[in-house]
Amino acid sequence: MTLSLLLALCVGMVLGITGAGGGIFAIPALMMGMAWAPQQAAPVALVAVAGSAALGAIEGWRKGLVRYRAAIVMTLAGIPMTGVGLSVAQRASPTLLTLLFAAVLLTIAWRLMRTPMIAVTHTYPVVLDEQTGRFIWVLNTWLLFLAFGAITGFMTGLLAVGGGFIIVPLLRQFSPLSIHHCIATSLLVVAMVSLGGIVTAMMQGATLPLPFTLWFMISMVTGMFIGRRVSHYLPEPMVQKGFAGLLIIVALGMVFNAVITKPIG
Repeated sequence: MTLSLLLALCVGMVLGITGAGGGIFAIPALMMGMAWAPQQAAPVALVAVAGSAALGAIEGWRKGLVRYRAAIVMTLAGIPMTGVGLSVAQRASPTLLTLLFAAVLLTIAWRLMRTPMIAVTHTYPVVLDEQTGRFIWVLNTWLLFLAFGAITGFMTGLLAVGGGFIIVPLLRQFSPLSIHHCIATSLLVVAMVSLGGIVTAMMQGATLPLPFTLWFMISMVTGMFIGRRVSHYLPEPMVQKGFAGLLIIVALGMVFNAVITKPIG
């Protein structure tokens, strides 16, 4: 238990420094610290991610960074798909889920490594009103945000990744929002979709060890506040590359644990 709480503190620090990563690292932390399967770790990770993301979203809301209408649309599409992801997760083998999770980590690391090379000048399918700075809600905007929400909800239910690493790159790729607006909006979606995932998981019979879940969330939130303070002293390129390297290490460790250390068949 002590190891899990220390890992939760580290997970929170990553969340505070990068603005994402809570769900990505919460599952491995629980699997390593408690020797749990992904299905056991998912509900606890969802609670910790929801609590941490909610605090981050509140801070972003106060600074006027949250695009609440886009967040609500993505949430409405995401919550039903969380149940679909949970159903798939319950029927899949722990080894398969672990390998899929590692593949997600490696994909994200690759995207982070190549992000600085993406051209800044290109036409976005989702545009902002030049006078108000708000999204122009045409059919294309609705369809894209509904699709973003559906993907986020499914991945939240399947892997309990929270969705921050899905939403932020999508918003950066398809809209002219700054990274700060993307992260703040993403945190609100993650908090609401994770909350929906918790309710769905409980309705499907998942159980939560309440005292441990509470301590895990407290450790993660504490780490998040520490990380936010540290982030002021770190250059963004260093954070991004270091984070990508950390993702690769965790992914390879999970693959080793799932394939090498366990007999096949």
